Amino acid sequence: MTGVQRGGEFRPLESGDPTSVAGYRLAARLGAGGMGTVYLSYTPGGHPIALKTIRPELGEDPEFRRRFRQEVQAAQRVQGLYTAPVIDYDTEGERPWLATAYVAGPSLAAAVGEHGPLPAESVLLLLAGMAEALSVIHRADIVHRDLKPSNVLLASDGPRVIDFGIARAADATALTGTGVSIGTPAFMSPEQAAGKKVMAASDVFALGQVAVFAARGTGAYGDGPSHAVLYRIVHEEPDLDGLPEHLGFIARCLAKDPAGRPSPAEIIALCQEASPTPLRQSGSWLPEAIAAQITQRVSASAALASAPAVPTPTVPATPADPTPTPHTPTSPSVHAAPTTAAPQVPATATPSFGPVVPLPRPQAPFPPSYGPPTPPRPPFTHQQPAWRPQPLPLPPKRNQAGKWIAIVVGTVMGLFWLGSCASALVRGIDDSSDSYGDSSATSGGTDRGSGTGSGSGSTRAQPDPTPVTYRGVNIPESYSVRFADAPPKPFEAPDGSSPRYESDSDLYYYDGGGWDNDPLLGSSGEKVVLLNNAQKGSLATCRAETRYTKEIKLSQVSKGSQLCVHSSSGHIALVTFKGRAPENDPSDYVSVDITVWRNAEDPSAVE
Repeated sequence: MTGVQRGGEFRPLESGDPTSVAGYRLAARLGAGGMGTVYLSYTPGGHPIALKTIRPELGEDPEFRRRFRQEVQAAQRVQGLYTAPVIDYDTEGERPWLATAYVAGPSLAAAVGEHGPLPAESVLLLLAGMAEALSVIHRADIVHRDLKPSNVLLASDGPRVIDFGIARAADATALTGTGVSIGTPAFMSPEQAAGKKVMAASDVFALGQVAVFAARGTGAYGDGPSHAVLYRIVHEEPDLDGLPEHLGFIARCLAKDPAGRPSPAEIIALCQEASPTPLRQSGSWLPEAIAAQITQRVSASAALASAPAVPTPTVPATPADPTPTPHTPTSPSVHAAPTTAAPQVPATATPSFGPVVPLPRPQAPFPPSYGPPTPPRPPFTHQQPAWRPQPLPLPPKRNQAGKWIAIVVGTVMGLFWLGSCASALVRGIDDSSDSYGDSSATSGGTDRGSGTGSGSGSTRAQPDPTPVTYRGVNIPESYSVRFADAPPKPFEAPDGSSPRYESDSDLYYYDGGGWDNDPLLGSSGEKVVLLNNAQKGSLATCRAETRYTKEIKLSQVSKGSQLCVHSSSGHIALVTFKGRAPENDPSDYVSVDITVWRNAEDPSAVE
């Protein structure tokens, strides 16, 4: 969806859209996609920004929020000429949002769809600019993971790569049993399509696919159902017919082996060699029709910025509950820039955009927690009620003899009660001493462990937790699951490292971890037991077995094999191995059934 209509006018806000978010006035709609909706807004100084609000169902997922927070903080480190820098954000509010610099130009997907393929000279400049953007992104230890034509914007002074790394935040939420990571199928790399680890070389593969689309108007692996395109990406060679000869080096970007692909720096050098003139990004690098569109957008944005704002209160990014509630101040949201009264320049601003000062935040546009907002409490006040009862006249003095008689009687009764309690306490101590002094007393006295003893003072053991079974859980290679999740969802280490070194990898699948490259099933709790065929998998069996190891080789298990796994959080699980992905499946994963007894043991007892 494009946010600009013919003639350069922006699409107005719709009935369900907020009018402002955290003090930023929303002026128009720029687009909507799988992650959320993007709006046009402005800084106090008048610079346009693009503000993206995240879809409610994603914002409700704790794992998404954790990764979104990490990726936004990492994106702040990316400061390049061919990227849109992060200006402000809130990852903790009721509905997360992210603000970046606005790029007054169409996406590559929209430009090619409306005007056709770009000239070869423009493709070279596009490639060089995107490669320079990837160099900056990769230096910040970020992998884009979803580089595609709609994530490349065309500005008058070169392309801009947007949404870098944010797709990773949705992986834990969107990843299902297929083991395929989030992304656009037509622009995935073979390793990403197979559910394997995504690295910087995966972005280079996507870069080659975007370049083919820009030069020819169609993808390198054709169109059709997603599974058919993914199969061609993994098993077939790209279709490069019609590609200009001096763009032939793009084929190197599409190598099946990640090691065979050039680095972004090499791509820039190849573009320079293929260009008959030195590469220079300027206002004439794009066809005239696209350049005219950019001019129209700049004018339309300036007109919206100068339009008088309608005074409206700040509202959450989601439609508000129609039931009015009293306003009460709460903690401010977490932002990239300070929210104090004194204006400051956020660290993410770049010289080309001038000083960027976030608008002052109204109190509590978002609640501070993930769940539903807590109803406000009435404010505490020291004011006395407006009406006070008048003091009554003092009654006449009475005879005090009755009062003293009542005091004496009460004192005697109290002493009698205290004597009874002390006698009972002494008897209880004596009984307890006899029980602990003679081990045979446990058979006839109080059994503290079983909870079968009589008397109100006996300690009863907690009942065993109720087991919960999840069938057909598919764990991709280098992914893990947590037993606390319901259902357990595969997740990858935030930095892409091995799951063997993650503290919350209750059960992971790692291929090539052993000295003989035998795939492994393991747990960060380092308490895994492979049961033999004569043992019946149960909570009692898992508690009794102590033949602990950290990992089990996949060659040691077969369909139906059972493992007892103790997590460091105190959960115990019985894992039944169902099998590994078929040879003809592009994904590499294992399938298991998991029965979990949550909080079955003391977390402190598990190292």
